[in-house]
Parts: sequence; C-alpha cells; structure tokens
Amino acid sequence: MTSQRTSGRRKQALAAAAVVAGLLTTAACGGGGGDKTSAAGYDAANNKVLNAGSTKGGTLKFAAAQDGDSWDTTRSYYGFAWNFMRYYSRQLVTYKTEPGKAGAALQPDLATDMGKVSADGKTYTFGLRDGITWEDGKPITSKDVKYGIERQWAQDVLSGGPVYLKDILDPDGEYHGPYQDESADKLGLKAIETPDDKTIVFRLPQANSDFPQMLAMPSASPVRRDKDTRSKYGLNPFSSGPYRFDSYDPGKGLELVRNTQWKEASDPVRKAYPDTISVKFFSNANDLDQRLIAGDYDLDLNQSGLSPQGRQTALKQHKGNLDNPISGYVRYAAFPKNVKPFDNEHCRKAVIYGADHLSLQTARGGPVAGGDIGTNMLPASVPGTEGQTYDPFGIAGADKSGNIAKAKEELVACGKPNGFGTTIAVRNNRPVEVATAQSLQASLKRIGIDAQIDQYDGSQTSGIVGSPTNVEKNGYGIIIDGWAADFPSVQGFGRPLWDSKYILQSGNVNYALIEDKSIDDLFDAYAKEPDEAAKVRIAKEINHKVMEGAYYLPFTHEKYLNWRSGRLTNVYMTDAYNGYDFVSLGLKPSK
Repeated sequence: MTSQRTSGRRKQALAAAAVVAGLLTTAACGGGGGDKTSAAGYDAANNKVLNAGSTKGGTLKFAAAQDGDSWDTTRSYYGFAWNFMRYYSRQLVTYKTEPGKAGAALQPDLATDMGKVSADGKTYTFGLRDGITWEDGKPITSKDVKYGIERQWAQDVLSGGPVYLKDILDPDGEYHGPYQDESADKLGLKAIETPDDKTIVFRLPQANSDFPQMLAMPSASPVRRDKDTRSKYGLNPFSSGPYRFDSYDPGKGLELVRNTQWKEASDPVRKAYPDTISVKFFSNANDLDQRLIAGDYDLDLNQSGLSPQGRQTALKQHKGNLDNPISGYVRYAAFPKNVKPFDNEHCRKAVIYGADHLSLQTARGGPVAGGDIGTNMLPASVPGTEGQTYDPFGIAGADKSGNIAKAKEELVACGKPNGFGTTIAVRNNRPVEVATAQSLQASLKRIGIDAQIDQYDGSQTSGIVGSPTNVEKNGYGIIIDGWAADFPSVQGFGRPLWDSKYILQSGNVNYALIEDKSIDDLFDAYAKEPDEAAKVRIAKEINHKVMEGAYYLPFTHEKYLNWRSGRLTNVYMTDAYNGYDFVSLGLKPSK
C-alpha cells in the first residue's frame, strides 16, 4: 500500500537532529494526566490488550488531519480507512480481533467458514451465515457480494482502490464491469457464480494462495445494486455492519450511529461497544495533537503518530498514553533504471554505500519516531522477514554513516569515478521526506554525487513519479517514498513494487522499473505454493533478489508514537492494519 494510506502530517524537519535530541532526553520521563488522559503505561497496548472491558455506550471520538481518500469500499487505498470501514462493511472473511501478529490471521465473517477449496486451489466455495442483513433489514445475499466485487472492474468510474481480485479473476480483462454489463442482473462476471442466495463460488484461472487475503479487503465488501450511487457512493455507503452513516461533511466531520438491523449473533467479529462514533478533521496537526493530549478526542484516525511538537509534549507529560509500534512501512529511495546512470547497478550501489544511514534515520525522527535503520526491503509484518540479520550492504554495521571507500569503488566500476549529477524527487507535502532528501543530498556530496532536490506536488504523485515517461524526462534518478503491505505476505507487499507485470504508464509504483524474470517467476511460484514454510522461503529469496539488484536504498522500518486516551477499553495494536484495532474499542463507564 502506498504511503498515502497513512497521512504524513509531520511538520518541516529542518531541525530534525534537535527534535531527536529532545526525544532522547524526554524518553525517560514519566507522565501524569487527568481523568480523560490517565496514564496506563508506555507501550502498554503495543501488541497486547489494554483495559479489557465489555461496557456498551458512549461516543468514541476520533480526530484526524486527513479525510479518507474515499469511504467507498471499492475506491479506498488508505490503511486507516480500511480499518474504519469495518464499522459499516463486512466481507466473507476478515482479520481476527487479536493483538499483534495473531490479528493478521483470517477468520470467517459473512461466511460460515473459511470456504471449501478444490484440490487444484482454483475453486473456492463459501456459504453465507444466517441473520446477515443490510441497514434496512433486507438479507445480504451472495449476489450482493458478487456485485460489490464486480465494481472493481469499473475503473473508469471507481478508480483508486486495489484491483487484486480483478487481476486474479479476469487476467485477460474480458469483463468490463457492472456499469457496462449487458446482462439483466448486471452480474455477468463468469469467474464468480451464485447458484443460490447463500452460496458463492469463485473459479480462478490460476491458483493463488493469497486469494483469501484478497477477499478480506474492503474492496470485497458486498454492495447492493439498488443502493449503488456509483461515484457518489462514498458519501453515504449502505451499511452491512453494526454502524451506519448518520452524517458526513467531507474534510470536516463524520458520524456513525448504530445500525439497528445488525444482529450481534450474526457477527463473530464486531462487538459494537460505543453507541456513536465521530470523526473531526483538523487542518492543523499541532492543534489536533493538543486536543488529543487535552483529552477532547480519543485517538488519531490516521494512525500516523504525533507531530514533533506533540511528541515532545506527550513524552514529557503523558508518556503513559503512548505506544511505540512498528508501523509496517518501509521508507526508502528507489532508483529508476530509465534514468542514467542508474541503469548501471554499480551506480546504484554507490548511492547505497555512500548514504549516511544514521543521518537518514535522524531525519525521519530518530529511533523512537522514525524507526529502525532499514537493511533490506521486507517489513516485520510479512512472513519471511529477517530484520537487520539480512544486511547485504553492511548498512547497520559498526559505521552507520556509510562506507565511503566502497562507494568510490562502485563509482569506478560504473564508469563514473568522479561522481555524477542526478535529481531527487520528493513530495512537497511530506516535510519528513523533504528532510530525508536533504540528508541524502548532503551525504552523497562526500562521494562526488551532486543531487538536486525537486519537490513535486504530492497530491499528483501518480502522474508525476508514477509516470515512467515523466520520470525520465525530469531526470528523477532517486525517488523517495514508502510502502506497507496491502495484506501480510510478500505478494501483498512486493508484487506491485517488483513484478514487471505491474509496471504502468500512469499510477506506476514499480519506480525502479524492475524487469527481472527470476523475480517474476518467484512471485508466480509463490502464488501457486500452498505450503506456508515454502512460501516463507520464497519470500526471503524474492527479498534477496531485490536487494542484490540494488534497486532500493531502505531508510527505516518505520516506528511512530501513537496516542490513546485513558477512556478507551480493549486497546491493542494489530498487524492487520498497522495500528489500533478500531472495531474492538470501547469506552470506560462514565463516572
């Protein structure tokens, strides 16, 4: 998932070193707080349940610096939105409501079980459970599930969300979506069958062992055809979950109220503790953080961590309200091969060796708010991860400031002994990324690489760095970005980044333009492999191939400081959404 899935609302980090120094001095401080922000202990909800409780009632109050990209389940690609959508949308299967890695395991939701799978792995059959209804009380049918999935094909109207199911079920693009469907019921996709209202059958042209993970994404939610308002659906989605939209003012506020037609007995996942769920959108991150710390709101919807100013205040005065999880994001620089001299792997290796990795970590917020120095490209949330034990370039070695001698050897090998010039492309609305670019620029000067920085419009990413033609035209030899898994597997993380079949002329995220048949073949082998241990081995091999090609300079495996109010019950981090598990949250009884 693109780093746009979590809003980067950190402030300009020109004094990043001073900020981190402040963090290091305040990290040992304790925290007090009043009733609303009473401390429960630093990191107390990081992969374990804090304040278990079953009280129902009250209003759960989210604050956010960024609205969702869309509240239409088909169109969203923001992680916090996927987490929040579970309040009003259900899928055949979903993630377990458990802390940490256990939360990344699947369980049935609308379906009665995890489905019956054919011996060749190409056919999945699910039965729907009893008592599942829409917000008007009508039953949710297999045809509603099929129609909701078919909407992924309507990319001319509903672009923006993931299209894994579209690619897996219709690799040749033969179906054109429900809005162009000539069949009377608009259910013409042949790969999905609905023999009756409680049975749905998927017939995959090729087996894919991650198919159940794709069914757990919000884009596999049911949508009822008579309630589909197409491009306007995200303004008032029709609920299949325990809450429904009561009001939504884009960029200002959102409120959910109970869906009185939802039956707890039909839902093994959601307890629906609060009566009301509200979201307030702020234009100023510091104001948002102040209101969180004051106890006016319970948590940050965006799950992107406090800004530098908020971090320092919270660490000094309310440390017990903070958790410091690994976010699931890898932050990195990519080297497009269509921009010379990065078509030469030795020039790419020169940058990796020449970078000051400690300075890059500091620019991103240091070890507390920035994360661990990255030595490879597979995050901790993905099976097959090796952490810093796999460090082919010695990035986290004794001298984390870079290997100048080795960098100069690589410059000689790539035919540029005196260095070269290039341009770093960085989003102008991500101050922490600008600070990262400045750090990289300074360290590359040491080896004779003159890197200019071009800050582009971050809201136009897909047409700027997502266009290989534009990247080449502008000479963007280094692109700064970040990524987290769409679902917790090497396919859910790396296929859009590393598989040549995913190179696009617009909206491309394979910035390095990797066209390595051995990597493509490994992804194909992974998709067909049912054995989990074998899949882990393949994931490691893919990660090694990517690093050996020197296509990326990893900066950090990101961590952040996340706020939780003292009013919350059932608080814990889940690997499924790289943040707090929203649907488990409740509120302590009011005094």
